[in-house]
Amino acid sequence: MKFPYRRKTQQQAELNEELHSHLQMATNDRVDRGESAQNAQQAARREFGNVALVEQVTRDQWGARRLEEFLQDLRYAARMLRKNPGFTLIAVLTLALGIGANTALFSVVNGVLLNPLPYPHPEQLVTIHESKPNFDRGSISYPNFRDWQKNNRTFASMAIARGYGYSLTGLGDAEQVRARFISSDFFPLLGVNPVLGRNFSPGEDEIGAAPIAMISAGLWKREFGSSPSALGKTLTLDGRDYTIVGVTPQNFDLFLTSSNLADVFVPIGQWSNPLLPNRGAGLGIHGVGRLKPGISLEQARADMDRVTSNLAAAYPEADKGIGASFVPIRQDMLGDVQPILLVLLGAVAFVLLIACVNVANLLLARSTARTREFAIRAALGAGKRRLIAQILTESVLLALAGGGLGLLLAHWGTQAALGALPAELPRAAEIQLDSHVLFFTLSISLLAGILFGLAPALKTAHLRLNDTLKESGRGTSGTRLRTQSVFVVVEMALALVLLVGAGLMVRTVARLWNVNPGFEAKNVLTFSVAFPPAMTTATLDATRAAVREIDEKLSSIPGMQAVAQTWEGIPLIRDDEQLFWLDTQPKPSNTNEMNWSIHYVVGPGYLDTMGIPLVRGRFFTAQDNERSPLVVVIDDVFARKFFGNQNPVGKGIVLNSTGKRAEIVGVVGHVNQWGLDSDATQSLRAQLYVPCMQMPDDYIAGVRNGLNMVVRSKLPVPALLDSMRRVSQQMSKDQVIFGAQTMDQIISDSLAARRFSMILFGAFAALALALASVGIYGVISYLVSQRTQEIGIRLALGARRADVLRLILTQGTKMAGLGVLIGLAASLALTRLMAKMLYGVSPSDPLTFFAVAAILTLVALAASYIPARRAMRVDPIVALRYE
Repeated sequence: MKFPYRRKTQQQAELNEELHSHLQMATNDRVDRGESAQNAQQAARREFGNVALVEQVTRDQWGARRLEEFLQDLRYAARMLRKNPGFTLIAVLTLALGIGANTALFSVVNGVLLNPLPYPHPEQLVTIHESKPNFDRGSISYPNFRDWQKNNRTFASMAIARGYGYSLTGLGDAEQVRARFISSDFFPLLGVNPVLGRNFSPGEDEIGAAPIAMISAGLWKREFGSSPSALGKTLTLDGRDYTIVGVTPQNFDLFLTSSNLADVFVPIGQWSNPLLPNRGAGLGIHGVGRLKPGISLEQARADMDRVTSNLAAAYPEADKGIGASFVPIRQDMLGDVQPILLVLLGAVAFVLLIACVNVANLLLARSTARTREFAIRAALGAGKRRLIAQILTESVLLALAGGGLGLLLAHWGTQAALGALPAELPRAAEIQLDSHVLFFTLSISLLAGILFGLAPALKTAHLRLNDTLKESGRGTSGTRLRTQSVFVVVEMALALVLLVGAGLMVRTVARLWNVNPGFEAKNVLTFSVAFPPAMTTATLDATRAAVREIDEKLSSIPGMQAVAQTWEGIPLIRDDEQLFWLDTQPKPSNTNEMNWSIHYVVGPGYLDTMGIPLVRGRFFTAQDNERSPLVVVIDDVFARKFFGNQNPVGKGIVLNSTGKRAEIVGVVGHVNQWGLDSDATQSLRAQLYVPCMQMPDDYIAGVRNGLNMVVRSKLPVPALLDSMRRVSQQMSKDQVIFGAQTMDQIISDSLAARRFSMILFGAFAALALALASVGIYGVISYLVSQRTQEIGIRLALGARRADVLRLILTQGTKMAGLGVLIGLAASLALTRLMAKMLYGVSPSDPLTFFAVAAILTLVALAASYIPARRAMRVDPIVALRYE
């Protein structure tokens, strides 16, 4: 092997210095003969050549030499890796697991968190809500929105939207389509243009305007074959014809989710709800706004405080205490997803660190056999830089190979992750292995290669040549063993942190599954019924009759145990509010001084269907109808909060929705309405039940479009749905049953984010545990090989084989114990970042910490036992000859 480069570099430097000297001398001579300095220098350059050109040639030659050195190192590294296929395969697979896991999770983080939103200037977009005494993000009343829109000075535009369900007829079988009522500014504000036709124009969203609609690209393709002739045609929605004026982009949703896509967009003025013009009615309407350029959130809040204060003065009964709240759209969209994904990204980075440490250990062990090679190269003139470059080239080549295989694993992992992701995760459609992910993979591969190659490179660069070149020299084996032991301690500590995180998530999900939600979910199915379009013009008595009929028809299905309507309120997925005051108190001067409770509008069979316990009194019966005195049922939280130790049955409250007194006839158990993990404030919200048939006439009129129901049956869900649809079709061919979900599935969906975190933490922890086990096994095996002669001497001098076993296991236990101690300390600090992801378990839960420490220690002992058993079988005669 030749090392001519330092000599050539020195020669060229000397040549360069000589040329400069001659140039200066020639210039001085010409100046002495009377030439100007400029002319003298130019003539000298013509005589002796352009020194700058020589310098450039020298630099080019230096760059060429460096490239030649790199290519030479690369070829040599490839040969060495091919000569050791077992080592190469293990190292590449180890790195592929670490890099692949990081790449897969980064693709999720990139798609959900890092990619810019597909709206122009998304930093100007905010979601808008009404702030109320009970809600910071309450729904907006339509009149308030119009006044906000007209009187603000800081928003370039404002828009509102509200979900709805329409019965679509006239295009084949009747079906239920998801709709959005929107104001005319909605799409222009977001910078979203229709793929066909136009957006709504100003004024077309006013109450009483002509019925028009925009349809989604999905509905356009499904019903009209994506034909441009769809423009101008009509859709029959709830029996009314709407003219199609535009087609929205494929899979459009404000929050970029795939689980809540609308088929139809209709101007909000077309909503037939009689409460829409009511200033005190929110009706589930929420807004989005675009700030003017240069306007901050603080300026917008100050401006809207002025607007809402003026409205409170003008309409004190409806608007006193009502404000406007804003949330940046990215923050509102991501919710709790961002901290969860960042914690998981940190966890998977630990896996990559463990993989790097493992490969570094492999390289250290392998470099033992190469110490003489590197010593000879150093003795022949190779400098430390060249030795370090050679080893780093090998490690980077390994890392790039691992990164390439990791990309393949990441592709499969990303597909698996998409299947396990929560349905409500925003921007899931943007999760893919794009250029950003490829650059990330390349970057971490290079970084990993340098990271795990640096330690063996530095150790090799500090060889003691005299000792190494002696035939019996052991080089730096003692130092190398200490370094490997440190690496194992680091692996154990990192693995313990991941195992603690996984243990805490497992305990969290287990605790949530064991939470009593306040109802019996098994065998309960919830769904919606869309009445035929003819119902939209039915009288109130006919509407009530239709509601009673569907109860009777469904109850007659064989195997049906209980049936109930739930016009408002289904645990975990739908709720409403009711304002009231006790009948022993005067009416509050405005709504903000009234009491507030969660509001359920249900039928008589609701308690039996949902399995909610009756604490005292009675529940509703068929006799609690429009002709009987008003009655309500409260939950035990309501009873304690407003009546203390008194029996509330027989007492009365006044409902703000009716202005009439209602008698309390029963008390039922509390229901976890807002999730199994609701905090104390949310879970202790008072709950109030009102009979369907006693609701005001305008509310009954709103049911003409359809209602929600729950049923209890032990029949299989497909068979139950078939029976219910047959009964519904017998009532009317245009009546549709849709949106069926079991309560078990609803509970499961509510745990999706935590279950996803638990699965990933568990996978990362299992991988870390396996890598740490391999690491400690490798170090103990290396220890046994280094101490073979010592072990033979011990045995020859009378040591028992059990003593040898204890000696080796003690070495492994010390490394594992130190790693466990460091890992426990790190876990105490790092698991606090998971506090919001946990339920019913402390971030420093002693049971989890103790169990994980014990498991990791046992695994470490098991990994140490195999080489320890091999040490016990050492033949003293063979060992004494061991070199």
